[in-house]
Amino acid sequence: GCNILDAQQFGDEESGRFFLRVHFDMSNAGDAPSVRVRLQALGEAFAMQWELHDARRRARLLVLVSKQGHCLNDLLFRTHSRQLKVDIAAVASNHADFAGLAGSYGVPFHHLPVSADNRAQQEQQIIDLVERERIDLVVLARYMQILSPRLCQALAGRAINIHHSFLPSFKGAQPYHQAHARGVKIIGATAHYVTSDLDEGPIIEQDVARVDHAMTPRDLVQLGSDTESLVLARAVRRHVEHRILLNGHRTVVFR
Repeated sequence: GCNILDAQQFGDEESGRFFLRVHFDMSNAGDAPSVRVRLQALGEAFAMQWELHDARRRARLLVLVSKQGHCLNDLLFRTHSRQLKVDIAAVASNHADFAGLAGSYGVPFHHLPVSADNRAQQEQQIIDLVERERIDLVVLARYMQILSPRLCQALAGRAINIHHSFLPSFKGAQPYHQAHARGVKIIGATAHYVTSDLDEGPIIEQDVARVDHAMTPRDLVQLGSDTESLVLARAVRRHVEHRILLNGHRTVVFR
């Protein structure tokens, strides 16, 4: 009694796994429990891993940020202008710089300073915030802190980070200055799921921008900021639309 709106599939010959995403419409929303029961039986019969989501429900986001606000600003604007169908429930930061920006969109801001002495307590505050606000997805929008294995485990599968270049890449401080010193011709950004292996989580989205010899490190930073914002927004959209399926250390991303 349902109508299929979109169906996409992929068979991975290496892992022998089959992936399927079906978006369907129900004439009677009250039938959802019975559909879930029938899917449960089907899943057991074929040893499937499956999930059923209501596409009308808006995901609730917690955005973590430090002292670079371009990705935060982009997410706030896209949400406010309804380009991104999410609700940003809160913004949290180890600095107070963007309290005003969050406040201008009516989003609660939480200043959570962190140091070597209080890191465990600060991370517990983040976990408490996730539970209290019923957060579906945590977005690290240039949050310049390394998450502990405990926090990574607590947020497994529901935390996305934006990395300021391709992975593998120029690591450490000032990546754009390193790229400029090496005379690169493209720069990029990578959005990936957060794991306890630093910057090695399953990749969701990547993009590049061309540069040339006349550009300064400042030019690269500005261009890179635009690329980071775009890549992160794409990754968030695909996650909240349930288009990403994990395939070991890789992802299947249905467009």
